[in-house]
Amino acid sequence: MAPAGLTWTLPHAVAGTMVLSLNAYVLLGGADFGGGVWDLFARGRQRDAQRALIAEAIGPIWEANHVWLILVVVLLFTCFPKAFAHLATELHVPITIMLVGIVLRGSAFTFRTYDSKQDVVQKRWGRIFSIASLLTPIVLGVCLGAVASGGIPIRNADALRTLTFRERFIDPWAWSAFPWAVGLLTLILFAFLAASYLTVEARDETLREVFRRRAQQSQLALLILAAATLALARVENPLLFTGLTTGSTALAMHAITALAAITSLWALSNRHFQVARLSAAAQASFILWGWAWTQFPWLLPPDRTISSLAAPRNTLQLTLGALAVGTFILLPSFVYLFRVFKSGETAFEQE
Repeated sequence: MAPAGLTWTLPHAVAGTMVLSLNAYVLLGGADFGGGVWDLFARGRQRDAQRALIAEAIGPIWEANHVWLILVVVLLFTCFPKAFAHLATELHVPITIMLVGIVLRGSAFTFRTYDSKQDVVQKRWGRIFSIASLLTPIVLGVCLGAVASGGIPIRNADALRTLTFRERFIDPWAWSAFPWAVGLLTLILFAFLAASYLTVEARDETLREVFRRRAQQSQLALLILAAATLALARVENPLLFTGLTTGSTALAMHAITALAAITSLWALSNRHFQVARLSAAAQASFILWGWAWTQFPWLLPPDRTISSLAAPRNTLQLTLGALAVGTFILLPSFVYLFRVFKSGETAFEQE
């Protein structure tokens, strides 16, 4: 939790911009990953119709959504170079797995679209696409969980020399339950977002009902897993648990998240799908910002703050200035992209 009387500075503005970008990636790119999860679990007579709806919903704009993750990485290595170097080194194994998953997912989606339509070919590319969509969010959540729990501290050279490869690069994230709980939470959150969005994308009532049920099921799974993750934090990371459960801001975040979850369940039950989509996005956003506020002002818990790891002031000023100029290009382009591909009857309609 933020210490009382903390002065907000330029590094904090950059860190806030990074969280905003990560928020956009969760709401847009995360839902695309969730679509891949439902592609894997498509079953029954409407299996092909479900997959066609998912492909049509994410196809035109899905690669563009990675710009938000790229922005987070660029801001990290430009404005917090020591943190970037440390995380890219200590977490290079899961980061590499995540990048391979992103590449395989994109390649498989493209090949499935333009390769032979024979069942065996479609199954091969579809399986790669779905498994990569399942694996990548888990690994992303594992990395975030390892950092949030303080499991990736900056050590001096003498301490590093005493560590084996496994102790330094594997143990901090692979053998702790909390990072994996965060990874599963990330996966279920993405699947929940995708199902909620697809209830709006679908024009066929039968398909809409399928994804309504999946949104309800994933919402319940999300609530159970969130409670389990909080319980693990209490056991494995008492400081993190204290930040998550004490203070007026933390409690307000929990209350707003709970309100969004209740609204989502109500909207899905009463088939108010636009409301369900908006409340799902709000719930995901407040989960993310709740984590960010809990970790603030630490960039690398438990002892490295945002300010202590920031680049020189001139670098931060120039970066934010360039970002402000780029925003005037990026945001209108995104709006135009969505208007072109998301307006009208673009969703799959069952014949």
